[in-house]
Formats: sequence, structure tokens, C-alpha cells
Amino acid sequence: MTVLQKPVRVLVAGLGNMGRSHALAYHNNPGFEIVGLVNRSKPELAPELQGYGIYPDFKTALAELKPDLCAICTYSDSHADYAVAAFEAGCDVFVEKPLATTVGDAERVVAAGKKAGRKLVIGYILRHHPSWIKLIEEARKLGPPYVFRMNLNQQSSGPTWETHKSLMQTTSPIVDCGVHYVDVMCQITDAKPVEVRGMGLRLSGEVAPDMYNYGHLQVIFEDGSVGWYEAGWGPMISETAFFVKDVMSPKGAVSIVMDPNAKSDDIDTHTKTSVIRLHNADTGPDGRFINPDQDMTMAGEPGHQELCDLEQSFMLKAIREDLDLNRHMADAVASLRICLAADESVRTGKPVKL
Repeated sequence: MTVLQKPVRVLVAGLGNMGRSHALAYHNNPGFEIVGLVNRSKPELAPELQGYGIYPDFKTALAELKPDLCAICTYSDSHADYAVAAFEAGCDVFVEKPLATTVGDAERVVAAGKKAGRKLVIGYILRHHPSWIKLIEEARKLGPPYVFRMNLNQQSSGPTWETHKSLMQTTSPIVDCGVHYVDVMCQITDAKPVEVRGMGLRLSGEVAPDMYNYGHLQVIFEDGSVGWYEAGWGPMISETAFFVKDVMSPKGAVSIVMDPNAKSDDIDTHTKTSVIRLHNADTGPDGRFINPDQDMTMAGEPGHQELCDLEQSFMLKAIREDLDLNRHMADAVASLRICLAADESVRTGKPVKL
């Protein structure tokens, strides 16, 4: 006779784009039971979510509802304090990326989770994507040293530009999105990052004078690998070459080839990969390539909501199977450290040694 496990009681804080998607993932997974939502205002919600109570204050909801799990999908500057409060209340925690806005705060969250003996999962959505898992696997087969070339620029207007401006009140584009792609670099090379450089530019009067909506970072690793990541948000951003995901090594290259008709403002574009192209650098006696490039079509790819569903399935598995998340947490701190060093370099004009 199988013993039915009680659903994990979850409180979802923050009902922006990611928070609403995660709330839907919890609603549709019988392993979870939503006990409440937290948001300062009453947002537009999917019909499935309209029956849940919305609290204006996280700490009040935490004390009253006593959830098993807190999903923190608020703006980045509240992540650390909310996560620590949740751990101190005996909860497991899912927190959207970036884990915090400083390395010290990120380390404080990890320490609080370990002290409480609870699970901490950070919202690195690409870690649950079959195509990105494949890209990392194929790149690792090539072997170092690597060149990583990555960007995600978004030509945004209307509500999307409003969201970007809100995000930039606390976090620059190269930190907010950069943690994903720097995390991919770190998964491919196990080498330590040693130096980071960054540059950025404020391209709009609607952005605060001490913030920039275009940025570019460069990272150098101990094994000689080098990588760059570029991110720009706003109505002035070009749609040309907005999506580059490419890894090169002495043995060849592996790349994501994007649909030429894709738009940078479409959220599914950020995760859908279309085709992974493998290039082998081997040449024969005549100096010509021995093998043609190989295209791997990634059919039946998950969309944005399905990826959020996969993330929360992993959260449930981590809790129920007591998964070791030490590497997961360390990687989240490492990618944040690199992106914050890039932000520091943008502001000081000097490279940062790690």
C-alpha cells in the first residue's frame, strides 16, 4: 500500500511575470498546495489563480499561514531578507535569480538555509531545459580552453519597457540576465574565474543617471578560457544579432541557431533554441574539413510555462528526496559574483580580480 505524501504548502511572493508563472506551476502540480499569494497591488491573474488570497505583506503572510515552502519572485533587493526570514520560520525556499543584489547577501542566504537544514533552489530556468543541457554536454566534450560568446538583447516597448525600467531600479541588465549565461559558462568549464571586465552605457533619459540599460562583460578563467556576455533593454535596442549563444574550442564549436524571424521581445525566444549546430575542426591531408556541420533539431521544446513547471518539479524532488544542493547553491553565488564584478567594473572603469 502506497502512503500518499501530503502536498507541500507554498506561499508565493511577487506576482510579476515569473511569480505568476511559478504560481501556475504550483497550482497545476498535485505535489503542492498554494496557501496564499503576496503582492502589494492586485494584479491581473489567470483564472486558475483568482481564488487565492493576496496578502500585501510577506512577513505577515509568513507568520499567519506557516507555509512549508516560500517562493520568492519579488524584485531582487528583497530576495535575501525574505529568504532568510523564510528559513528562520522553518521553510524551504525557491528564489528567482539573481539570488541577491550583493555577494555578501547571497552568502548570507546560503548560510541561513544550511543552518536551518532546509532546501534552497535558485531560479536558473536554463538548468531544466533539455536543449541547454545538451549544449553544455556537447561543449564539455570539446574540452577547454573555451571561447564563450553570448548575448540576449531585448528591443522593448510598452509594458515590457515598463517592466525593464522597474527591474533597473535595483539591477542592471548584465546582472539580471547575465547570471543565467555566466552560469552556463561555469557549467561548461570547471575552471575558476580570475578576472572580470565590464562596460555599459545609459541610452535613455528614462533610466536613472547611475544606471545603464546596455552592458557588456568579459570574464577570464584560470584555464585560459574567455567569455563575453552582452545585454541591452529598451526601445532603441537593435534586433540584429540579439541572440548569440556560441561556444568555441580548439576542437570545434557548438552553437544555438535561432529562427531568423524570432523577435527579441518574445519571452519564448529567450529559451527556445530551434537548432543546435555542432562544428568539428578536424581537417584532412588536403586541409579541408573531414566532417560537415551537424544540425540537431530540438523538436517538442518546452515553452516558458512548461520550463517553470519543470523547475517546480525539481523543487518538489529536492524536498522529498533530500537532494544535495551544495553545488547548485555554490554555482549561484559564483555566477552572481562574476556579474556583480562586471557591474563594479562598469562603474569604476577598471578590471576586477576575483
